Amino acid sequence: MASHGTHPRHRVVVLALDGLLPFELGIPQRIFGKARDADGRPLYEIVTCSVRPPGPVETDADFAVLVANGPEVLATADTVVIPASYELGPVHEEGVLTPELAVALAQIRPGTRLVSICTGSYVLAAAGYLDDRPATTHWMHAEHFQRLFPKIKVDAEVLFVDDGDVLTSAGVAAGIDLCLHLVRRDHGTAVANDVARRTVVPPHRDGGQAQYIQRPVPEPQAATTTAARAWALARLHEPIQLRDMAEQEAMSVRTFTRRFREEVGVSPGHWLTQQRVERARHLLETSDLSVDQVARDAGFGTAQSMRQHLQAVLGVTPTAYRRTFRSSKGVVATGVRAPVATTDQARTRLVATSR
Repeated sequence: MASHGTHPRHRVVVLALDGLLPFELGIPQRIFGKARDADGRPLYEIVTCSVRPPGPVETDADFAVLVANGPEVLATADTVVIPASYELGPVHEEGVLTPELAVALAQIRPGTRLVSICTGSYVLAAAGYLDDRPATTHWMHAEHFQRLFPKIKVDAEVLFVDDGDVLTSAGVAAGIDLCLHLVRRDHGTAVANDVARRTVVPPHRDGGQAQYIQRPVPEPQAATTTAARAWALARLHEPIQLRDMAEQEAMSVRTFTRRFREEVGVSPGHWLTQQRVERARHLLETSDLSVDQVARDAGFGTAQSMRQHLQAVLGVTPTAYRRTFRSSKGVVATGVRAPVATTDQARTRLVATSR
């Protein structure tokens, strides 16, 4: 395992299967590969492998990719990511692993964090990793996925599910959301937001947000809620009423609420709470402000109100969150998941929380 200073980096091994989607194969490299510590050093090492000896792996495009590692590197992983593939054969059709895939997955050490993007969830399911656990996959495959694997608690509507050591995401861009969530879980909001800025993607979409939004791209010339969201983000520390946001778009409250949900996937009130929780997390991680000051700056008004919201989302108090996150700073660089992950996972099984 590569190292910087005295600490080995957290190793992410991406399993490339025939028929893979090139876009999704590149997500872990792009997101984890951009994560840096305060000194600019990489926080993750990303390695790609195949189920076979080194060589070409076919994609769903008109080119193959040359993978330099065989399945033995799975034994070195701290996190294994399985992107989608359109050639899963018996995995997709019968819910059983191929012999070479079974041999490859047997290399994974107990306790390794497992992640799937889109239909990569079929591989985790066929291997038994998702039995009796919540999970998601691309909404177009969710019904088939549930029939094939009846022991899994499938949620077809959310972007991703964090069940602690096993995480699953919906299709394509939801894989970006899940990888950013993991960076945030491992290293905090500041690092995740920096990765998002470098990648030019939204820094945070809640896992419980709907996969399928009725009107994700506004009609030409149609009014949107973008200006209202920007206006609210600049004033999170102030009381914000729904009618105030609607006025920014010159809409009635009813029209604004409908359009907001169509574009964002959640209600304006829920979205505001999400942004305030993220603001509070950032301040708790990066500042020495008192809990009362953080509550005011994040727009919760009182420490009690902030405490209730953080308890609901994270399962911990603001003080415990700050203490746990800061005490984990010496741990996250070793390739072991930071203690904050265990506090997150208790209440951050992000399923349907936005509906």
